Amino acid sequence: MACGLFAPRAWAGQKVPFVDIGSSYAQASIIHLYQQKIMTGTSLTAFSPDKLMTRAQLLTSLNRMLKLEPLFSPISPFSDVPRDAWYYGWVQASVQLELAKGTSSTRFSPEKAVTRQEAAVLLVNALKQNDSDANANASTIFGDGQDIAEWAKPGVAAAYELGLIKGDGAGNFRPADSITRQEAAVLLDRVLQNEAWAAELDRSREERIVMGWNYGQTTAQFQANLGQSNVNTLSPRWYFADGDGAIADQTDSSLTLWAKGNDKKVWAMVGNRADQDATHEMLSNAASRERAVEALTALAVKYRLDGLNLDFENVAPQDRTVLTTFVASLARGLHDNGMVLSVDVSPDRDTDWTEAFDYAALGRQADYIVLMGYDEHYSGSPIPGPNASLPYVQKAVNRLLQAVSADKIILALPFYNREWTPEQPGALRSSRFISLQEQNELVIRHSAKPVWDAELGQYMVSYMDGSVMRKLWLEEGRSLSAKYRLAIDKGLAGVAYWYIGGESPDIWASLRNTETYAQYSFSS
Repeated sequence: MACGLFAPRAWAGQKVPFVDIGSSYAQASIIHLYQQKIMTGTSLTAFSPDKLMTRAQLLTSLNRMLKLEPLFSPISPFSDVPRDAWYYGWVQASVQLELAKGTSSTRFSPEKAVTRQEAAVLLVNALKQNDSDANANASTIFGDGQDIAEWAKPGVAAAYELGLIKGDGAGNFRPADSITRQEAAVLLDRVLQNEAWAAELDRSREERIVMGWNYGQTTAQFQANLGQSNVNTLSPRWYFADGDGAIADQTDSSLTLWAKGNDKKVWAMVGNRADQDATHEMLSNAASRERAVEALTALAVKYRLDGLNLDFENVAPQDRTVLTTFVASLARGLHDNGMVLSVDVSPDRDTDWTEAFDYAALGRQADYIVLMGYDEHYSGSPIPGPNASLPYVQKAVNRLLQAVSADKIILALPFYNREWTPEQPGALRSSRFISLQEQNELVIRHSAKPVWDAELGQYMVSYMDGSVMRKLWLEEGRSLSAKYRLAIDKGLAGVAYWYIGGESPDIWASLRNTETYAQYSFSS
């Protein structure tokens, strides 16, 4: 019997891919989703329309509909989602994008049947309609509305108003009943029958700046690590300014040739080796400043670069004005030759470390300001903590937005972390720099159990290394995706990664999923 809850449609075609859907009211929806590679059968020939739909099955189909990829991060808090399970990658994709949560902090319950109210809420959230105004009251829409869980009432009301669900023949919703596979097919297909939603799913994504720094790698290694990335702007560490304005040149022109052949730009990095005295010597002398500007402009022209990335750190507070003067002069030289200038800055924490940055003035002179959204807790921090918690990055972005427009800000994300050793009897607190690959290996080696901290937007693990306690606030697909979403939601010009080669391979699929999903805008 057809279930009014999911409003099926008729099938007018000829070929039926499954032998057991001939009498199913959802036949048209099942075939459409099969053709779109969104739902498959329980075998090559059977769909099993009357079987209950599990959480893993529904999320897999939902992810496919949203054009997401399965993810295979080694970091997972769920004891009931084994890495060799067919649904592991789809559960990871859902959790990383906050499309779904576990049934507890350690269990996901992938084989649990999905209830009607769960299905309604899941789909409304996935379509970003959870903030829409639901004029109807779920308690009064259906005869059994009082049985709908409080957490589900807004989602059920929204799903009703969006035309995704209806009551059954008796006007009830039966919220706690499990849905069958054919009911799930009708529900998902209803999304595709909405022309605006279908068009949004097929719309080309907006391209933004994605910059990757080279650090500690050969050119060949750098190029190899870019293979699966979404990086479109390369920043090799080629130039260093000396106190007299001379520029040390380490250009590898083979990278510029490779970049042009692979449709990527090159913004070579200009550093100061964090040498405050030499930097002061150069900035405070007009002749030295101009010598540096002329040399850098000539190098950019000679090697046909697309721009430069200025990374001056540990600049003395008293050099604030002359740093801005230097940036203005360098920007003019580059602009005269059709090139861009980006300037790296640390988050404004009201310390001497950033006093030299006149954020507003730098934003007016440079084309882009690259916010280094990390080092919340660094090697000399008085207490251990995360490298880049979400609140820290949010605060840093919001503060920079007070001085610089969003379309000129690039948010830099960390592809590195720190393993912390808290203070213990007879030993001082310490930390060591590690790549994300090393981080993941530590978690696996010590069988550490990640615990998600929703406030920080990060997993935290602790483990014993012999007799010594270690702590990690993890940077992985889920935490990095949250910060990437922040950049998109704030309308920033793009993101950057310090540093290419520090990532684990799974990160790229996580960031591609974030780029895809964050740009969806489903009108109601």
